[in-house]
This record gives sequence, structure tokens and C-alpha cells, in this order.
Amino acid sequence: MSDATNILVVANETVVGRELIDAVKRHAEKGAVSVHVICPQSAPRHGYVIHEGDVRMAAENRVETAVAHLAEAGIEATGEVMDPDPFSAITDALHERPYDEIIVSTHPETRSGWLREGLIARVTKAVDIPVEHLVVDLEAESDQAMRTLVVANQTVGGQALIDQLKALGEESPRRFIVISPQSGDDTSEAHERLAATLSRLEKEGLHATGQVTHPDPFTAIQNALDFYEIDEVVISTFPETQSGWLRNDLIGRVQDSTSKPVHHVVSDDDAEGGAATEANGGTT
Repeated sequence: MSDATNILVVANETVVGRELIDAVKRHAEKGAVSVHVICPQSAPRHGYVIHEGDVRMAAENRVETAVAHLAEAGIEATGEVMDPDPFSAITDALHERPYDEIIVSTHPETRSGWLREGLIARVTKAVDIPVEHLVVDLEAESDQAMRTLVVANQTVGGQALIDQLKALGEESPRRFIVISPQSGDDTSEAHERLAATLSRLEKEGLHATGQVTHPDPFTAIQNALDFYEIDEVVISTFPETQSGWLRNDLIGRVQDSTSKPVHHVVSDDDAEGGAATEANGGTT
């Protein structure tokens, strides 16, 4: 795609924000684009993910989710985790290949270390291509909508879950944060399932973001509760006979650990296309 506009997207935690995906889509509406997403790896602000390998995995999962979501929208995209210093990561990326534009996505100023360090001004001064600064408010503090955490792995695209989220959205305005705990080295199918679900929810008029997360669902939920200030939790599983999450009492453990309402949605594996790994004790 030699005639495409080459865009470098720079983001860390906000790389999974819907506002960033929508911004890239707006560029694509003007003409063909080729997008490379870089995620400077940084230490987490909270105490659950503590090992360096887990931190890098979380960053890689965010990038892969963003790339899958862009691919779902028909946008050619690649991504990688880079130097934890965003300015160094950007200069390294520019040395590797030429770009026509840069999009830097940050938290709002009150929560952004990048902005406190003057990143946008430094990058704008250092390069001779357009630099767009996009503010992504994952916590949506000014939004009166309820923030609903949705937790699902193989059932993330199940009709029962989609119907439950639509029903909640009809009750009152909601912002859905979809997390998909996933183990194993190859998470490409998980990212594709999640991206397809986010696109489906968007078509239903529901505001949703998401990412593949820490493989332990309880840890992933605690991370999300801490970071997003969640109002309620929806957990989707296969039936009890095929769900490792239910055998490990995930629903009860989450209910005991939070005062937030916890909804449990059961997806019929026969209706959703089977669940061989669930029957063998895998994750839900």
C-alpha cells in the first residue's frame, strides 16, 4: 500500500480507548492509511501486576487488541511494545521507517505523566511532520453513564452476553469495558473475538472498549475494578459442567471482594459453537 498515508500511533494505557480507534478511522475516511501502533511499556500504577513479564504482556495485549480492532474496521495496522520512554520510542520508530503523521494519545492532563513531561511539545519541535494530540479519558469522569465491566473469554461473542448488554444499555446509559483473560502464547484468536465483539456492540449503539488481559480472571477483574472505578460487573461463562471459572467459584469470589452488583450470564456452548477446551478444564 505504497500510496497510503503512514501514521504512527503512540499510546500506552489509552491504546484501547474507543476515542483513539475512532480518530484513526476518521483519517482512514480521507484516504488509504497504514498504521503502526507503538506502546511504550511503563510500570503499572496499581499493585496487582507486579512482574516485569506480566507488565510487558499487558502492554502487548493492549497493542494486539488495538491492531485487531483496526483490522476489524478494514484498516491495515501493525504494532509493537517499545522503550518505556515515549520520546525515545517515537524517535526510534522514526529511524526505522518514514511516517507522514503522528498521533499521540494520552490520559487527560491531570492524570498524564507524558503531558507533565511536556511530551507533545518535545515531539512537535523534534519532527517535521504533523503531530496530533488526542486525549482519551478512559475513566470518563464527566460521563454520567454507568461503567460496566464485562468479563468473558471464549463466550465474549455469545448471543446471551450481547443480549444482556443490550438490555442493560436500554435500562440506562452505560459504558462497557470488556476484558478477556487469556492464557497461552498465541492470543490472536482472543484478540480477533474481542475486536469482533467491540465492533458488534458499536453497531448496536453501545459504547464499549476492551482488551485481552491477565490470564487469571480474578486478578484481571481486581485490576479493572481498581483502575476504571467500575459500577457493576457482568461475567459470562459456559454452563457449570464446562466452566473452569465456575468450578473455581469465580462468581462468589468476585461478589465477596466487591460491593458492586455482579451479573452472571451463562452462554450455551452448543448454541455458541462448542467449547472443547472448556470441557477439558480450560478457561471460560
